[in-house]
Amino acid sequence: MDTLYFVLAAFIMVNVILGGFRIAVGPSRTDRMLASQFLGTATVALFLIMAEVLEQPSLRNIALIFVALAALTSVAFVKSYASRTEPRINE
Repeated sequence: MDTLYFVLAAFIMVNVILGGFRIAVGPSRTDRMLASQFLGTATVALFLIMAEVLEQPSLRNIALIFVALAALTSVAFVKSYASRTEPRINE
């Protein structure tokens, strides 16, 4: 079973490297934000795998913190993106 966890962790790490490339290259802010959201999800998955392999339930709490941070960054991105694209109405 540990081999399966190792293969899953390696697969996720390869995807993290590709996601890091997407953050560095772009081409748009939205692509970068989606890649950073993926990195947050991958981090949560890695912490959950580590919690199972190392039998450390406290790593699940760290994964929950990363989930909360990912949700907050999504809200912040949408809020900043919406404020830049909305037309200004002069009253």
